[in-house]
Amino acid sequence: MTIKYFFSALLAGAFSLSAHAILPQEARFHNETQDTLRINHLLAMAAKEKSPEARVAIVGKEFLGTPYVAGTLEGGEETVTINLDELDCTTFVETALVMAVTAGEGHTSWRDYVYNLEKFRYRGGTVNGYASRLHYFSDWIVDNVHRGNVKEYTTRMPINDWTVKTIDFMSSNRDKYPSLADSTQFERVKNIEIGYRNHRFPFIKSSRLSNKDIIASLKEGDIVALTTKVPGLDVSHMGIIVMKDGVPHLMHASSKQGKVVIDDLTLAEYLKRNGGSGIRIVRQTEQ
Repeated sequence: MTIKYFFSALLAGAFSLSAHAILPQEARFHNETQDTLRINHLLAMAAKEKSPEARVAIVGKEFLGTPYVAGTLEGGEETVTINLDELDCTTFVETALVMAVTAGEGHTSWRDYVYNLEKFRYRGGTVNGYASRLHYFSDWIVDNVHRGNVKEYTTRMPINDWTVKTIDFMSSNRDKYPSLADSTQFERVKNIEIGYRNHRFPFIKSSRLSNKDIIASLKEGDIVALTTKVPGLDVSHMGIIVMKDGVPHLMHASSKQGKVVIDDLTLAEYLKRNGGSGIRIVRQTEQ
């Protein structure tokens, strides 16, 4: 390949990617005027924080008390959906993380947030139907780590374990996902799940979460995913670490409490009470 041809191909690829990226005006807002103003405000606030994890934590705390509502991304044609008034555990974490990343890049416009939200939420960073959304946490990690958006820190903890699981909960429970009534989307999801048969991934057992070395290695603002023993599923819940007197607690959108809260239980107590098998830890890539 000649140098001239290489750069021509590179430019063609760049234009192809931008042509398929969603434009800010094509995003679906819950309340466009209020949401865009609030995003701008939160980005400006987060930009004052020096560390990536501090930015995640401060943005997350701005959503304390926000009502828990499941399924806000469902229904209609798949597009980048923004709803700051109603959050579930995934959209809460995603919102805080993507705002922190955007602020860390020195951007304080809602347009940059929408761009980054698509980049994190969808396979390859581009919306291409329901199946392109990264529904499984393991799939989300593999895709975003590959593209340099985040790093998994589970294996960098003082102690970690490994497990092997076949991840196929969606296709095995098709009736729980209205979008899978479409045979094309169903087959696309099944094809994605093929890559996660006997998937091996790291986690930290819940019994280890009282370990002093583990506690000392966690940071406020870490993204934490709670692994599960449910067949076909890797992760059942997500949140953000908040430290109280040096002990990790879970900031999360709680279905039980009906809103975003910082749990009174320590992280170790929360997992013990709710039957989680362990955790995975993710941090954003340093800006």
